[in-house]
Amino acid sequence: MFNWRIKCQYGKIAGVVVLYEPTPNELNNINSYIEDIDVLYVIDNSKSRNDDSLPKNAKIVYIFNNDNIGVSKALNMGAQKAIQEGYSWLLTMDQDTKFKFDTISRLKNAIETHDTTNVGIVTPWHDTKLIINKPTESIDYPLEVMTSGNLVNLDAYQKVGGYKDWMFIDGIDIEFGLNLNKNGYKIMRLNDVTIDHNLGDIKYKNLLWEKDILCTNHNYLRRYYMVRNYLYIRDMYQDYNKEYVDRIAKQKRNIITILLFEKDKYRKIRNCLRGYLDYKKGITGKYRYSN
Repeated sequence: MFNWRIKCQYGKIAGVVVLYEPTPNELNNINSYIEDIDVLYVIDNSKSRNDDSLPKNAKIVYIFNNDNIGVSKALNMGAQKAIQEGYSWLLTMDQDTKFKFDTISRLKNAIETHDTTNVGIVTPWHDTKLIINKPTESIDYPLEVMTSGNLVNLDAYQKVGGYKDWMFIDGIDIEFGLNLNKNGYKIMRLNDVTIDHNLGDIKYKNLLWEKDILCTNHNYLRRYYMVRNYLYIRDMYQDYNKEYVDRIAKQKRNIITILLFEKDKYRKIRNCLRGYLDYKKGITGKYRYSN
């Protein structure tokens, strides 16, 4: 039987997409989901404005920061706007994500037909180049998921304190998922609902003794944030899931793949070291080096 109490909890849905120097095709991705939500906060971290290039739609609320304030702070800006305007759920989007026509309606249906009191995120399966076996269950409950394509329960968001502004980028989704789980909220993943998620220039390499070695080819800035933030996450969640956070904080394998297979080796390795040293010094926030 349809649960009208849950329907009332569902309410309206806001969305937030964070822009940084988007291409025209990336801006056009907005058209794939805007009709399925009630308002879209476009938070622009670019050097110059993009409002004239956005789709013409009255649902769009454009916010230009005139600076790259980071993904986490931009997401929080969107979430706070949605809370102030009375929304219950927030769709969080990357600029490079495009939805299939029925994706959001199926996510909405899951909210309408399940008790989501203790659900912090409803998310589809993210189809990436990563070699990961898709679960056989139609619904499972992972510890963390990538940010793009999520419906975030804004009540849970407030209870756990939102996204960590100081992380800037990288690890934001991991920390938020662990924070939700630690505080009693599940991530409900619908494995029969799929979105394509571009994780950058992922390639696999082979050596004589090992096949399918993952090379993410993240640039040197991302390497800094990954090393630094994953170490902070390890410290924050040691008491919750030590094995998991110890594993994500290890960088030895990443260093080896950079040295063997990736370009710009010097700057990447140097910034891995900078990330580690800044972690040891307790430094957070935006990258503070010139290159």
